[in-house]
Amino acid sequence: MADSSIYNGNHQSMPQQHGNALTAIDICSGGGGEAIGLEAAGFIHQGSIEIDASACQTLRLNRPSWRVIEGDIRAVNGLDFRGIDLLAGGVPCPPFTIAGQQLGSDDERDLFPEALRLIEQARPVAVMLENVPGLATAKFAAYRGNLILNLDRLGYQVQWQVLNSSAFGVPQLWPRFVLVALRYPYADAFHWPQTNLIAPTVGQAIGDLMGSRGWQGVVDWYRKANSIAPTLVGGSKKHGGPDLGPTRAREQWKALGVDGRGIADLPPGEDFPLDGLPRLTLSMAARLQAFPDTWTFAGGKTAAYRQIGNALPPPLAQAVSEAILTALAGRRQSDEPKVYQPFLLYSEA
Repeated sequence: MADSSIYNGNHQSMPQQHGNALTAIDICSGGGGEAIGLEAAGFIHQGSIEIDASACQTLRLNRPSWRVIEGDIRAVNGLDFRGIDLLAGGVPCPPFTIAGQQLGSDDERDLFPEALRLIEQARPVAVMLENVPGLATAKFAAYRGNLILNLDRLGYQVQWQVLNSSAFGVPQLWPRFVLVALRYPYADAFHWPQTNLIAPTVGQAIGDLMGSRGWQGVVDWYRKANSIAPTLVGGSKKHGGPDLGPTRAREQWKALGVDGRGIADLPPGEDFPLDGLPRLTLSMAARLQAFPDTWTFAGGKTAAYRQIGNALPPPLAQAVSEAILTALAGRRQSDEPKVYQPFLLYSEA
């Protein structure tokens, strides 16, 4: 699935290699899912731009050496990043979601125009933007086409696809609209990442965490949690505390043996009923979103869960950014791409 565009501009940018690596910034960084993927792919971090204070603290806690710019991207001057190799980001999705009333360009939270401004000022060689799959629907065909035409005007060839995170080893569907734009001649070298991975089930992904406090029902629960999860829902500051989504999603979680009405402080203990319905903890949610176990989230439970649920799963970010890096670096794409696997799989043995 792709909208076509024709390159019609002159380009001046060339990859700015630091040793054998290329540079990247990410906007609307959140809790760092995309940044982790960019790092794992081999890009050198040059900046993360994020307005949420807790998310910025998360980035600083985990990567003290990173340049974290706390503030609205509307106040950022893209000229400060002139010559960057890759600008990546996931601008707010409510303008394209049913819950956000799908107002598109009429929504004050629509930051695609600001992303385009930064791209025009910074002139990266490549761009990677992601959003909810709603942006791929017919309702937003005109909006999507205008976005592509603007990138075309700036000298980029554009491709987009809806990618399911489960295809990259993430134990939930988590479909995302992903747009990749590259300057000539690198666009012809770009190929979407291919994978034949089988994602872990919920039981495989978090069974060790679910049984970590001696719950005697964990083995039966593990057998029940035998498929990938529904898509985690991060929510926004306009809503209440953390939960795993609307009624339909909660029913799907219940079928997997999970109470989707909230997030627990601790895994179930020895006194938890054998046939009880446990809730996820933040660590479990982070594992399902494919964050490494070593990644620490700042802020209270609600703030941390929003960072987790709204993040781009690192394996998906890594796979696409590796494909971009391959195109920019002029390397031949490997038949067996590197796979980011943070899971510690639970065993009944």
